[in-house]
Amino acid sequence: MREATCPACGYHVAVPLFDGGAQPLATLAWPASAEAARAMPRLPLDFVRCVDCGHVYNAAFDYAAVPYTEKPNLMFNSPPLWSVHLQTVLLEIASRLPQSPTVVEIGYGDGSFLAGLAELRPDGRYVGFDPHGTEEPDWIHVEFRRALFEPTRDFADLRPDLIISRHVLEHLSNPLGFVQQLSFGASCVGATPAMYIEVPCIDRALETRRTVDFFYEHNSNFTTESFTRMLARCATAIDSVQHGYDGEVVYGFARLGGQQQQVTHAEVAVEFAASARAAEATIRAQLEGLLLGGRRVVVWGGTGKAAAFMNRYGMDARQFPTVVDSDPLKVGTFVPGTGQEIRSRDWLLEHPVEVVIIPPQWRAREIVAEMTRAGIQARFVLIEHEGRLVDYHRDDHPYRLRAVA
Repeated sequence: MREATCPACGYHVAVPLFDGGAQPLATLAWPASAEAARAMPRLPLDFVRCVDCGHVYNAAFDYAAVPYTEKPNLMFNSPPLWSVHLQTVLLEIASRLPQSPTVVEIGYGDGSFLAGLAELRPDGRYVGFDPHGTEEPDWIHVEFRRALFEPTRDFADLRPDLIISRHVLEHLSNPLGFVQQLSFGASCVGATPAMYIEVPCIDRALETRRTVDFFYEHNSNFTTESFTRMLARCATAIDSVQHGYDGEVVYGFARLGGQQQQVTHAEVAVEFAASARAAEATIRAQLEGLLLGGRRVVVWGGTGKAAAFMNRYGMDARQFPTVVDSDPLKVGTFVPGTGQEIRSRDWLLEHPVEVVIIPPQWRAREIVAEMTRAGIQARFVLIEHEGRLVDYHRDDHPYRLRAVA
């Protein structure tokens, strides 16, 4: 058993499937001499299989080791059986398109597939994205962009009816994440495009104990099951999953976008991030005001969330030297990162302060009660709430009346 994250379904348990040792790149190297061929770096083939969806992947894969920028990944499109497959797929895609479609292909390569679709439906707009693809199209209605597809920007700009990705996902470290980003990007702009995905299928390789399928450039090796499971985790609907090229490829039509809950979660996160940035400026200014006002300040709590508070807001030991804690086991240790010695709460009986800051807000009620029992007094007790320090006794907040869990 191995702990490894499946790039198709996200499951974290796998078992060894094929140890191919260390081999050179098989499809992208193109050495110009025998000496160069023999001198090629060798990379580990450590293929494992997800026990949940059956996906096979190289647990030792490093995308940076594959020189896509130097040698494009061109496909050999001439064999008759492959040509039949291409024509079959092109006709099926064309039959699913509206009258004047906008089609985007991610990883267009030599552009021939997108051009073939444009010939079948010449009233459409066809845009290819590929940082390493052919530079200039030879076909009208076809536009090549030597760039990565950026989901939110390009969905908003192009509003495609169909996204195509052919023989790209098997090269990626995280194909599941790639398609999920596409779906989320579509959701962000209210788009619900169809998607056509095609990858090699290793069903027969597993059935016949074939090992030549497993080389470094193909990190992800899809079975019909793992391909379908990946689509189910990305799409709002799967229209069909089919096989072509005598069962050696698997392809599917699915619908992306339409995940409003994801957009809501993202909006909340963006708003939280903005408020956190504003809070940092506000609370740092409030702390500076306490220093300029000559206030004697103590932080109640020296580790965990209290330490996180002090580090976030720059409360160093020189400016804010006093830290106390209710836990006697922490007394005599030091605040992580900022370095204040943590003192007993009773230290405050002989060294009174004007301001007590309690970083863990939900404990404020309990700590205020502890101060009262111990006879510790302070003019102000401050907690963080809604992006600023507020007065525990005088301001509105949810921690005074909430029972301690």
